[in-house]
Order: sequence, then structure tokens, then C-alpha cells
Amino acid sequence: MPEISRRAFGGLVGGGAVTAVAGATTTAEAAEAAPAERPFEARRAASSGKRPNILVILGDDLGWADLSSYGAPHIRTPHLDRLARQGVRFTDAYSGSATCSPTRFSLYTGRYPGRTQGGLAEPLGNKTQGLDPNHPTLASLLKKAGYATALIGKWHCGWLPDYSPTKSGWDEFFGNHGGVLEYFSKLGQLGDYDLYEGDATYKDLRYYTNVLTERAVEYVGRDHAKPWLLNLNFTTPHWPWLAEGDEETGAEIEARIRAAKSRAEVITALNHYDGGSVEKYKEMVESLDAAVGEVLAALRRSGQEENTLVLFASDNGGERYSYNWPLSGEKFVLLEGGIRVPTIVRWPARIDGHQVSHEPNFSPDWTATLLEIGGARPDPAYPLDGTSLAGYLLRGAELPERDLFWRVRANRALRRGNWKYYRDEKGTDHLYDLGADQREQADLAPDRPELLAELKASWERIAAGLLPYPTS
Repeated sequence: MPEISRRAFGGLVGGGAVTAVAGATTTAEAAEAAPAERPFEARRAASSGKRPNILVILGDDLGWADLSSYGAPHIRTPHLDRLARQGVRFTDAYSGSATCSPTRFSLYTGRYPGRTQGGLAEPLGNKTQGLDPNHPTLASLLKKAGYATALIGKWHCGWLPDYSPTKSGWDEFFGNHGGVLEYFSKLGQLGDYDLYEGDATYKDLRYYTNVLTERAVEYVGRDHAKPWLLNLNFTTPHWPWLAEGDEETGAEIEARIRAAKSRAEVITALNHYDGGSVEKYKEMVESLDAAVGEVLAALRRSGQEENTLVLFASDNGGERYSYNWPLSGEKFVLLEGGIRVPTIVRWPARIDGHQVSHEPNFSPDWTATLLEIGGARPDPAYPLDGTSLAGYLLRGAELPERDLFWRVRANRALRRGNWKYYRDEKGTDHLYDLGADQREQADLAPDRPELLAELKASWERIAAGLLPYPTS
């Protein structure tokens, strides 16, 4: 990809970009996935004063290059590629953490996961902790500003009776509380049934991706009396490796869960270590793409497409069968493959399409952005750690130089511009120039000791303000 200013959109985001990333997709199909882009110029049209609807869609364990518009040579994602063509595709966007629940804490609160006790679990695995219902969230703050709010899909920020989306600002909830479930039986990581409507179980044994899609289509198609926020959190393509039509394999996993004598055995069954394949993973990602396509088609039919801001991202980097090239690492670690995620934003009324941005950003930034665009004020008692991108997207404003911060137990990471400080699980510090070395292969720590020390000190200043990990 040609050298482009960090502060500007532009360049190539399709046939040429895919070839540069993957080195494998050179066909007309790849060009259609994401055609050449024009240089960015922020549209400075006056706002109509009508606040947008906000649709936030999360994939689960979807890797950075798992979409054809991000370079996957074998996965076809026409609906998400079209979304990218109609809006902005971010090349250097990150999740708030390297696993599921901490990222969700950071997106819902706009703060580092380590600000809250529940966010220290990586990921959350039992009923003892969750997102404090008294903590302000994206939903509670937008609701206070006049939005209707709903969450459909994976919550993973605590279980009943103490925690749920309806206790944290969402008017409606339909989905699962835990981090994983078998796609047909809906048995989750605690070994029990985990599909709820509000605070009551809801029986539906169809393929989960289809069930969530159906609910989301119904929600966006309603005659809404006020602007709305919908968090649509798919579990696809998270393990177990099941696609529509795999009921027999699902029944085998269900039987293993029911026969389990411990939580560890339940998780082993759901992990599905003896199953899956690149082809099955491809099928799951393509089913996610089709589901997003159905929801976007319903939005278009409803007449709300023009003034609905759609944000698509993943909760962390890819795992096992994911395609992350050229990044190193995967879910659970703070190398690029564990935290850099596909991210697309579209708002036809205010943001032009056919654009690509290389501006580094992460989950808490989007919380700040959506609050500003929705006219909601953050609670000063819970200051945000994210920086709003609204001025950058809508008015061409420059973002201030800032550090992106991550902490996962012994792992550390901090990005400033193209420089990344990384500490591995052995306690060794590394320094990478991501502008020249996305794969994080050339460790420049011995050559730039002063810069390494500066970034390390910045990381430690931020970490000092977070809660410590439990010692046991």
C-alpha cells in the first residue's frame, strides 16, 4: 500500500490493497470486494440536527484479515465488503483487549478494562463478577439523552441475578450471558441453558446466528418513535465449529456438556479441539457476512439507512483457523494478531464512502465517538479513556498524538504513532516500528533504548491508575 499520512484517509483499499496484504487475490472478484479509493476529504455539510440511529455489530474472534476486503484469499464476504465501500475501512483499529469480555467492558464503558473488577477477568468465567449496574455505559448514557436501547446476542459481562444488559442501560435484551454456547442446544460455559429474552429463558433450538439475525431484523424494522442504539453481538465465528446444518455434531457436543463432571469439562467440550477446519471456519465467517447482509437489507427497507451510523468490528483477534496474515499472534496475546481487528463505519448522511483510514484507534475511542455523535454527556465521575473520532470523521480535525494502551497479565503493549512497545509473557521488552514491520519481527529495542524507556514509562503511568489483578 502506498505511503499515506497517518492523519488522512486515502490510498487503495481493494484489489491493490488486497494483493499487498495477501499476495493471493488478484481476480475481478477481489476488485469488486473493495475497489480503488479516492483521497479522503471530510464532508463539512451542516448537520440536519437529527441524531442518527446507532447500530454496533460485533463478530466474535474474527481475525483482522478474515474478510475478503481485508485480504482473505479464500473467504468471500460481499455484504461486509459492500459496507466498507459505502463507508470507511480502518486498517489500524484495535480491540480493547485480547479476549472477549474485557473488550466488551471497554466498549460498553469507554474505559480500560482494568478500571473495573469485572474487567480484570480475561475472560469472565463465573457468576462472582460482572459489570457493575451502577457504572455508566454507552447504553445508559445514550438512554439518558433520549435513545431507545437494545442488545441482541452475546453479553459476556456477567450473569443473572446480579448482572445483565437490562441492569446496565439497555431497554431490551435477547441473547446469551456467557462467552460461548453450543449453537443449537444453547448450552453455555456454565453448563446450563443460556438464551434469554430479558431476564427469562427463551427456548429456540435453531442455529443461533439465524436466531439473532431474525431478532435484529425485527428490531431495525420497527416504527421507532426516537433514535435507537442496537448492540448486535454475534457469537460467530467463535468455537465450537458449527455451521447451519451441523445439528449432528452439535448434538455430540451437547451430550458431552451434559455428561461433564466439572466446569473444565464443559469448556473442553465447547472448545471443540477435535473439530473444525479451515473450510468450516470459512463457512462460519460467510454465514456471519450473510447475517449482516440481512440486517442491513432490513435497515434499507425501513427507510432508516441514510441516518443510521453502522459500526462493525470484532471483539479481539482471530483464533485457530483464522486468517491473520501478515500479522503475528492471535487471540489472548498483545501481538498485532491478538488485538488488531477489522473495523468499518458507515453513515451515509454524514460520511462519504470509498475511503480507508490508517488512523490508530481502539474500542474505547468508539464509545467516546458514539456518545458525542448521539449528544450524550459522559459521567465526570467515570472519565473516558477513549478519544472521540467525531471531529476527525465529520470535520477533518486532526486527532491529538496519544498512546493506545493494553494490559493482559504479564503481557504489555502500548502504541504511539507507528511505534509499539510490547512485553511478552517471559518479561522481555520489545520495540517495533509497525509502519515498516507489521509482523513484529525486527526488534528495535537494542537500537532505540531511550525510546523504549519512554514508551515503557508511559505504559507504567497508565497502569498505575488501574486496579491490580487478584493474587489468587
